[in-house]
Amino acid sequence: MRFKQRLVPGELVRRYKRFLADVRLADGQVVTVHCPNSGSMLGCLAPASPVRLSRAENPARKYPLTLEMIAVDGSWVGINTSLTNRLVREGLETGIIDDFGPLAAIRSEVRVSARSRLDFRLDLAAGQTVYLEVKNCTLTEGRVALFPDAVTTRGAKHLEELMALAAQGHGAAVLFCVQRADAESFAPAARIDPHYAAMLAKAAQAGVRVLAWQATVTPEEIRVARRLPVAW
Repeated sequence: MRFKQRLVPGELVRRYKRFLADVRLADGQVVTVHCPNSGSMLGCLAPASPVRLSRAENPARKYPLTLEMIAVDGSWVGINTSLTNRLVREGLETGIIDDFGPLAAIRSEVRVSARSRLDFRLDLAAGQTVYLEVKNCTLTEGRVALFPDAVTTRGAKHLEELMALAAQGHGAAVLFCVQRADAESFAPAARIDPHYAAMLAKAAQAGVRVLAWQATVTPEEIRVARRLPVAW
């Protein structure tokens, strides 16, 4: 996914109220920008970190600039979670994400119960159906990418839905999209959310595939690049 515009450089002042951040632009002006990430962004919020911003096409938007990425220890980290499904869909359509074989159709935002939707339903060329939930991952410790970066009740419910689908004979998978290049593997963040980590292990035992794919992040483009091993 290439950015249609040149991203605006700046440096982080602070992130607050979940969806807002203050950024100092190159001319010294401090502006409030939209932060499209509901997670804690643990490890990605050091003051003075280089950032890149996109500008909304609608000039009347209250916060015309959007935080797209932050540099952490010299590596760009994509924090815009609204792009994650687009990245994964692009990877599926181009065949880079090849875990499922040839695809006949990809459907987004599929309702699977009265209380829940999942990100994708994949209709495989071989005739099977796979339900896929995608999670954005920005946290690392050492060279290990970790999810979640805060307790996620919603994430655990998605795993319950995937386990129920697997029990009904459907294919089911969860894919962690690691939007940073400095990780060599993926693992559940048991220290942060032990319940989610236990549920992920339970889901894997119940037939839910656990996948991790790493994206390369630059100010020009973000694209899914390689599969990461999952460490338990």
